[in-house]
Amino acid sequence: MKKSTQITGLPIISIAGGQQIGKVKTLVINPEKGSIDFLTIDDEDWQTSVKAIPFKKIVGIGDYAVTVESESAVIDLNEIPIANQLVHKKIKITNTKVMTRKCELLGEVLEYYADEDSGQILGLDLQLGNRNAVLPSEFVLTYGKDMIIVKEEAVNGFLESSEQLHSAKEPQSITEEEQVISDLEKEATVTERLLEDDEEVQVLKDKQIELLNGKKVTKDITDLQGNVIISKGTVLTKEDIIKAQEEGPSVVVELSMNVEA
Repeated sequence: MKKSTQITGLPIISIAGGQQIGKVKTLVINPEKGSIDFLTIDDEDWQTSVKAIPFKKIVGIGDYAVTVESESAVIDLNEIPIANQLVHKKIKITNTKVMTRKCELLGEVLEYYADEDSGQILGLDLQLGNRNAVLPSEFVLTYGKDMIIVKEEAVNGFLESSEQLHSAKEPQSITEEEQVISDLEKEATVTERLLEDDEEVQVLKDKQIELLNGKKVTKDITDLQGNVIISKGTVLTKEDIIKAQEEGPSVVVELSMNVEA
C-alpha cells in the first residue's frame, strides 16, 4: 500500500535500459473504477505532448523509484482517447470535500492510499473537524471533480489508522453466484443514482435553504470563476442560498462551512 505522495515525484526506471526515463508527475484517477490507471511523466524532452505509463505496466513501486520493463511502456495520451479523457476529468481526490448522499458534510481528504500492485484506491485519510480518520474506499459512491460522495453509513466505518486498511481489504474467496449478486448490487446503486428525479433534488435544496437561512456569512463566497457572489457579513436570505445552489454543490458546501448563527 502506498500514499499518493509516496508515488508522485519518484524517478521512473527502465529495467531493460537501466536508465531513468522521467519522473512521476501526476496520478490519473479512473473515477468509475476507483483506481489509479496512469502515471503521467515529467520529462524535459517531452514538452509538446503528455506522456504516461499505464499502471498495469508498472513492475514495482519502491521507496526510491518506479520500475517498468522498458521505455516502450510509455504512451502518448493524445493517441489513447480513453486515457486522455481521464486526464481531462482532473479527478484529484486530495483537498476534495466529502459528503454523504443525503448532503451531510463529513470533512476533507488529506491523502489517499492505493494498492501498489493494482492501483486500486484502498482508503481516504480525512480531516474531520479536530481529528483525522481513515475511510475505506468501499464506502465511496462517487469520485467527482468537486466532491466525493459517500454512503450514509460511512460515519460508522471510520478507521483509526491506514494500517487497518490491510485487514479490511484481505482477499476473500467468493463464489460465482456471490460475484454476480455483488455486480448486480453495484449496478443497482448506479442506476438508483441516475434515476434520482427532480423532486428529490428539490427536497435536498429546500433542506439546505432551511438550514442556512438567516445565518451570517463569515467570508466572501465566490463562484467557480472566482467572482464574489455573497459578501462576508451577509445575513443569508432564500435568494442568496438559491444563487449559491445554482453555482453547484462545491459552492454550497463552501457556503455551509463559512456561516455562523
